[in-house]
Amino acid sequence: QVQLVESGGGLVQAGGSLRLSCAASGRTFSSYHMGWFRQAPGKEREFVAAISWSGSRTYYADSVKGRFTISRVNAKNTVYLQMNSLKPEDTAVYYCAASDGSYYFRGLSVDFGSWGQGAQVFVSS
Repeated sequence: QVQLVESGGGLVQAGGSLRLSCAASGRTFSSYHMGWFRQAPGKEREFVAAISWSGSRTYYADSVKGRFTISRVNAKNTVYLQMNSLKPEDTAVYYCAASDGSYYFRGLSVDFGSWGQGAQVFVSS
């Protein structure tokens, strides 16, 4: 298992930007594929983005493609989610997750075994 802690959430106006960070500890971070999910009030958790262990492959939900960028720095045990052109519908709790399997790219929660506590992002109109 790997322990994950998100940071960087907050309140931003529509059109603004935020960068979320997820710091990992425990087992070797570079052996995990990483993902970001989000859950808005009254809605199910949904996939946002994923990145391979090396950072060479990235995947995005259609709703954030072109606006969000996932990246990682293995030397710092950290994965990032840069969010630009934010919209009120991006308001949610954002979760960082780690996967040691091969199907992380599917964007399914079941493929991720470790989760952070979440970071709140609120986008005002």
